[in-house]
Amino acid sequence: MEETETRVFLSSEQHQEEEEPLLPRSMVISLYLGYFLARWGARTWEFSVALYMIYLWPNSLFLTAMYGAVESGSTAIFGPIVGQMIDGMSYVKVLRLWLVTQNLSFIVAGGSVIALLLVPDLKSQNFPVFAALVVLTNLSGAIGVLSTLAGTILIERDWVVVMSEGHSPDVLTRMNSVIRGIDLSSKLLSPVITGFIISFVSLEASAVTFAAWATITVWIEYWLFISVYNGVPAVLQSDERRSLRLSSQTDIASQYYVPLLTDQNTRSRSGNMRILERISDSSFVNAWRNYLNQDIVLPGVALALLFFTVLSFGTLMTATLEWKGIPTYIIGIGRGISAGVGLTATVVYPLLLSRLSPLRTGLWSFWSQWTCLLVCVGSIWVQKEKVASYMLMAGVAASRLGLWMFDLAVIQQMQDLVPESDRCVVGGVQNSLQAALDLMANLLGIIVSNPKDFWILTLISFATVSLAGVLYTVHLYRIRKHLFHLDKIPLLNNFFIRNHSTN
Repeated sequence: MEETETRVFLSSEQHQEEEEPLLPRSMVISLYLGYFLARWGARTWEFSVALYMIYLWPNSLFLTAMYGAVESGSTAIFGPIVGQMIDGMSYVKVLRLWLVTQNLSFIVAGGSVIALLLVPDLKSQNFPVFAALVVLTNLSGAIGVLSTLAGTILIERDWVVVMSEGHSPDVLTRMNSVIRGIDLSSKLLSPVITGFIISFVSLEASAVTFAAWATITVWIEYWLFISVYNGVPAVLQSDERRSLRLSSQTDIASQYYVPLLTDQNTRSRSGNMRILERISDSSFVNAWRNYLNQDIVLPGVALALLFFTVLSFGTLMTATLEWKGIPTYIIGIGRGISAGVGLTATVVYPLLLSRLSPLRTGLWSFWSQWTCLLVCVGSIWVQKEKVASYMLMAGVAASRLGLWMFDLAVIQQMQDLVPESDRCVVGGVQNSLQAALDLMANLLGIIVSNPKDFWILTLISFATVSLAGVLYTVHLYRIRKHLFHLDKIPLLNNFFIRNHSTN
């Protein structure tokens, strides 16, 4: 039985439909479904780990911030290397590495948490075992998140672009929106379900459910993604180009290093020079050099700065709300509402892009986010703690619309401007930079570990977000030489017309 082929999106013009290549509808659905399963597990862990840590060490953000520091630190250090590893491997090897490592790590992390929760007094009875289990949880969780990065780069930065090639730009915009919508849907629903399990069953039940999910879904995810790989010609062709590029690079490297090894002058170089050359030629340094030479470096840095914040439903804010007495299911619902608001960005973004460029869409999106965060800053001076907490949650939730539209705008600029051969490397460095800023936020959480002092973290976060806005605005001005089309504002347009006619 032949598979019915259809377009990802229908074009409004018949001649465009005849020219554009076809994509099997079942393959597109398989891509989306596999990505949903992978993101659900990652988003569940992201929400749950903060609650586990605040339970294990009440009245302190220390364990929560420590986990965040380990996770973001590992991504910051190894992110560029992960990007280069992906760029140097076939798609099938990347899939296996990503899915097996991610799910196995999450199974180990879930098992460690279950062991910690089943013995509530373990910290006082046998502290070395308690510490060992916490370390195991931190390391396995960090490895799981690091392997998730490989999947994010592969799907979001590579496959989506490859599959949309040969179509109109609207196809890439729409696929980006769907992928982001899947991620945000997972972020919306998984905390709500997890929150209800924790509130009405137990923490232990949530950890068991999480470990079971990782055990079952790894096989389904691999089957779905390998079906996409075999069923979409553009993906296979891209993998073949990648193999040719890697083989040519290997030949060039062998031609360079053979005479280098036999060169007597090279042998006589000092040890310090050799060390400097090795550092200069290392994967880490080359990846960063590649990133800094891209035209999108300022938007990338601006996006990364948004990770140096506690103004999100991340581990620190979740743990703080739990400490303030906000019920777990309410926190889960709040996080779900926040993700729901962000989900609308996947609908609004294509509409804005039909009238504005990605560059200018990013500008309007960013400053709308910044305006909503003023509510969070205002909550600092509210005396009633419950009211202040709900103001904080409302400000963060409202800001997600602008945040995710800005994220989509920057990602699309990267997809448009970064060459195919550099996409995985640049994606790895971008995620590494984001993780480094996230690490700094968690280190601040370790320093300011008393939940009563969360207002300090709020002010620092808002200042960093403001700096990101300034950097992006400067970038836009450098490109366009102006910030606003004043002549398109009706009242000002009349003024320009009268002024022009007078002259």
